[in-house]
Amino acid sequence: MSTRHPIISVTGSSGAGTTSVRATFEQIFRREHITPAFIQGDAFHKFDRAGMKRRAREAEAAGDHHFSHFGHEANLLEDLEQTFAAYASTGQGRSRNYIHDAAEAERYGAPVGSFTDWEDLPSPTDLLFYEGLHGAVIADGVDTARFADLKIGVVPVINLEWIQKIHRDRSERGYSAADVTETILRRMPDYVKYICPQFTATDINFQRIPTVDTSNPFIARAIPTADESMVVIRFRDPHGIDFPYLLSMVPNSFMSRANSIVIPGGKLDLAMQLILTPMILSLVEKRRRALSGG
Repeated sequence: MSTRHPIISVTGSSGAGTTSVRATFEQIFRREHITPAFIQGDAFHKFDRAGMKRRAREAEAAGDHHFSHFGHEANLLEDLEQTFAAYASTGQGRSRNYIHDAAEAERYGAPVGSFTDWEDLPSPTDLLFYEGLHGAVIADGVDTARFADLKIGVVPVINLEWIQKIHRDRSERGYSAADVTETILRRMPDYVKYICPQFTATDINFQRIPTVDTSNPFIARAIPTADESMVVIRFRDPHGIDFPYLLSMVPNSFMSRANSIVIPGGKLDLAMQLILTPMILSLVEKRRRALSGG
């Protein structure tokens, strides 16, 4: 953690909705005139798309049926930790981009499924914003969580997470339902070891819960809409959280526990704006005071 160079980490598994949460943060950054450096978790995958497929086949042939993007072996977790450490210390670091689709391929001039070259992060910036799989991972001697000043977990209930992944991978990446199902099954041990424990370390978790039947996610024809969902917001430390204010500002919300508030799914963006804006401004104000010697 660093007063002069704060880090915000948004973590969640593939299909969890972290990209949508990033859009809310970007809106706050623009409105409050905050200059962030962005890091995508995909940048720290160890293999490009072709290399990952090849490595997965090799692992399968060797009897490893659970090699996945969630695990340590497929990621440069030490490099990610070092990047967090460097930014916390100096406000600088290096990252790259993973090319997900044709639009990004055109933007970066690189093939889909490949990486851009490593580059220095822009400087100066007010904070570092990470969005990806391992923003609060504590495993195998790696601890990214200790460097993040604000850690956000995005955690739909598991069936909803699977539905979102199945629909995204089929519509955007051309995968079959069987392909996505195989991926989900292969990832499960790493999901349990590397992804789930992070949500104990996060400061706030946003967990979307559908209010429609998602009993069999593998045949679901549509992703439940925001209006067909509720969101449980859990604060690791509820001290200082103005729950009466949040309840008054978010219609039809209620508290389910002393550290948790439940809101209608359609009010997620509003709730995030209300909760996260003062937290972000506090980090930036502390940074500016530290830099000015105040």
